[in-house]
Amino acid sequence: MSAPDTSAGRTYRIGDRVFSSVATASGAFVVALIAAIGIFLLIRAVPALQVDQVNFLFSREWDTRDPNNLTFGILDLAWITVASSVVALVIAMPLSCGIALFLTQYAPRGLARPFAYVVDLLAAVPSVVYGLWGFLVLAPVLRPAALWLNQSLGWIPLFAEGNVRPMGGGTDVFTAGIVLAVMIIPTITGVTREVFSRTPSTHIEGALALGATRWEVVRATVWPFGRNGFIGGSMLGLGRALGETMALTIILSAVTAPPNYSIFDAGATFASKIALGAAEFNNNLQVGAYISAGLVLFVITFAVNAIARWIESTSGGEKA
Repeated sequence: MSAPDTSAGRTYRIGDRVFSSVATASGAFVVALIAAIGIFLLIRAVPALQVDQVNFLFSREWDTRDPNNLTFGILDLAWITVASSVVALVIAMPLSCGIALFLTQYAPRGLARPFAYVVDLLAAVPSVVYGLWGFLVLAPVLRPAALWLNQSLGWIPLFAEGNVRPMGGGTDVFTAGIVLAVMIIPTITGVTREVFSRTPSTHIEGALALGATRWEVVRATVWPFGRNGFIGGSMLGLGRALGETMALTIILSAVTAPPNYSIFDAGATFASKIALGAAEFNNNLQVGAYISAGLVLFVITFAVNAIARWIESTSGGEKA
């Protein structure tokens, strides 16, 4: 008998090694790239932070025109960034969950696919278009709602008059949050729809066989199975909202007065402040002031996305 041909086996083993090496190198490259970005931001930010004349984390001042007397703090930037993103999340989460449930549990198959495609198309609209739409179209429509909220709930600081004059002018966190909600709905809906669609069919069929209504099936099987995935997708949407630049630059850049910590405030987020301040970049210290703000945004978005991945991995472990 002839000896067995082992060349094919050796070829497969070599292919596995090559593929494994390429995959490992790709993963290492991504990690190294993220680390390099963080190190770059830190190196460029430290010199400016050392000459900052105010408390970087808790000051409301921002004046980088004089390189010999830099005063820059991120308290107001942090408020506008977080407030607009939270408003967006509060609006987008229930809408995205409802859309995902409709597409996976209620809509006929012939309708679900094109409807999902339309929702995904929202992510393809340029952010500058969203900004113009929010500023020129949505803001006038929202003005009566903003006035009603202020008159009815103005005793709550969150709904008190902001720094925008006239009240309900549209260039505020309220309008920006709604625009951001529309922008992050495709992200949250896509992740949630995928998780809900993976609910074991045996669980759904078993609940239906026991006489459960469609809503009882959702509550007893689909939601417990996909809850963590929905939260993880929401965190990914939050990360998207925190870093949005162009749309918020258009909507929020009209007022520079200090915010009153209301959702009717205007101002600048981390990203829009950097975009608007690019013209001031005359020396390394001025650049370092804006890079310091970028470093904070980098840390926040990295933490948010890390939390989202952890939640998704926890969900996967529970399902397994």
